[in-house]
Amino acid sequence: MKVKIVTDSVADLPPQVARELGITVVPLVLRFGAETYRDGVDLTPDQFYQKLQTSKVFPATSVPPPQSYAEAYDRLADEADAIVVVAVSARLSATHEVALQAIGQMKKKCRVEVIDSQTATMAEGFIAMKAAQAAQAGAGLEEVMALVARNIPRANFIAAFDTLEYLRRGGRIGRAQALMGSMLKINPLITLKDGLVEPAGRTRSRAKAIDHLYDFVAGYSHIEELSVGDTACPEEAEALCERLGAIFPAERIYRSKMTPVIGAHTGPGLLLVAILGDK
Repeated sequence: MKVKIVTDSVADLPPQVARELGITVVPLVLRFGAETYRDGVDLTPDQFYQKLQTSKVFPATSVPPPQSYAEAYDRLADEADAIVVVAVSARLSATHEVALQAIGQMKKKCRVEVIDSQTATMAEGFIAMKAAQAAQAGAGLEEVMALVARNIPRANFIAAFDTLEYLRRGGRIGRAQALMGSMLKINPLITLKDGLVEPAGRTRSRAKAIDHLYDFVAGYSHIEELSVGDTACPEEAEALCERLGAIFPAERIYRSKMTPVIGAHTGPGLLLVAILGDK
């Protein structure tokens, strides 16, 4: 049985990785007023952050139209016996629900299984990658689904922010609302727990926040995959990669300029580490 993997743009997969592993990425939608863009397709991260600084309109995001998933399923049905969809946390986005709805719009016959990754960013991406690697090696549907289930609790991320204002505006701050307040005096840290944004601490300086990211990675006894992502702070990201090279081979650390849909909810100044491993 040949299995193909689908994920969404929130997984933040580097395009070359998606191509090499045969992963189909369905883009979310980004809007600046009446202007609409497909995430990671019509607008690069650099173009997005430039637009974010100059636009008088705050960006909004929305889920992919069901047709985008249905068309992807139909294309893959010609070469696959089954499709596994690794979706961004259903508690963060309705993308998971849209991926399910799209099954009913398919014109071709192919079994489709949609799995809630319970996470986002490259933590979600690592789950999709492992599923695709197994599928390329000849794993069947049940084996791929079991592998995804095993890796969901092994995937995690932590992020340092300049401000949580963008998350607040987007309504996705969850219990991290407690970190609001004297935002000019603290550097908030967030993670996802059970699919929802949760506070992971606060520091009084950016340097200490970055120390926290390093310590988070250092707390793992086994690291299978590691990624460093940023929104318009590449120098800090590169310095963190170099520093993390003492823990994990620097040449194996994925570097990401976070996809615009993520940036719309975080703003510039986000520094994030995503990991697949065991504590």
